[in-house]
Amino acid sequence: MKVVRLEDIIGTDQHVKGENWESRRLLLKKDNMGYSVHDTVIKAGTETHIWYQNHLEAVYCIEGEGEVETVADGKVWPIKANEIYALDKNDEHYLRAYEGSDMRMVCVFNPPITGQETHNEEGAYELVEDE
Repeated sequence: MKVVRLEDIIGTDQHVKGENWESRRLLLKKDNMGYSVHDTVIKAGTETHIWYQNHLEAVYCIEGEGEVETVADGKVWPIKANEIYALDKNDEHYLRAYEGSDMRMVCVFNPPITGQETHNEEGAYELVEDE
């Protein structure tokens, strides 16, 4: 059994920040669950290009409002609290948080990340092996 408290992650190497977001990485590859779980905040009024070519991701919005636009077809999916979206085809997309509304998301990645990953120029996480 494992219990992880968000307050214990904040300020550690499992609390990773980007220009438009911050990711508090709760479960990682080292936890041997077969997936990783992140508590992520997308800053209000921002747009982030993401394309997880090596990972599938499910995202459950627990606070705020925004939208996801899939690049392949230009379709826009409004997202608000208590909704989940799944990038089940390694979808290249834009994630936007509306003005005045940070979005807080619970993200699940398969395969799990190690915690060392950051977005590359294409918006992807590279596959990283544990050290």
